[in-house]
Amino acid sequence: MLDRRQLRDITLDDDELMREVLATLLDDTSRQVALMDHAIRDRDPQKTMRLAHYCKGACANVGANAVAAVLKRMEQQAASHSFAECAVSLSNLTLELERLRTEAVQV
Repeated sequence: MLDRRQLRDITLDDDELMREVLATLLDDTSRQVALMDHAIRDRDPQKTMRLAHYCKGACANVGANAVAAVLKRMEQQAASHSFAECAVSLSNLTLELERLRTEAVQV
């Protein structure tokens, strides 16, 4: 779910900037998904945590709270070396990114 109020606050209610910020976030986070997938397959907790943390912060900053919540969970799972759970979270992340992409079109 997208917190539109937060997005409006950080973009000073500029519709064009909101669309640009969301497009950049979606592009960047989507690229990071492939890196997270490799880190999970390699069972690399540090890399998985670092990637999830980076994306979580970016998503939380713009109000993409559902995506940030999945990333937070993945970060915690990686810290406890729960890579099977990380893989499930990665699937959930893909779904949440698609939902965000749909919401972004409506901004």
